[in-house]
Amino acid sequence: MHLIALILVALVAVEHLYILVLEMFLWRTERTRRTFGVSAELAEQTVTMAGNQGLYNGFLAVGLIWGLIGQRQDVMTFFLICVIVAGLYGAATVSPRIALMQALPAGLALLAVWLT
Repeated sequence: MHLIALILVALVAVEHLYILVLEMFLWRTERTRRTFGVSAELAEQTVTMAGNQGLYNGFLAVGLIWGLIGQRQDVMTFFLICVIVAGLYGAATVSPRIALMQALPAGLALLAVWLT
């Protein structure tokens, strides 16, 4: 597999590990609230939900890492498509910015994986 494809997949995995940390452990912090556009009150009310979302992001990251370790194109393809679908859904329902931050990098990584 081409090194560029592996790097792009790794970047998407790292991004989702970062989101896991923000949503599971740092949800109530000012920086995280500002990143997600959430007030202190809403962060307090949604801390459990955010933790759950963070866990799902962690599963996406682990799946991508699994694909990287075995250099499994099928595994990377599956998890990148999951990231793209989640990113597009988030863009449609929460903020268009999510398409740029999550779906686009995953789409570029998927293209690179398929071209190798």
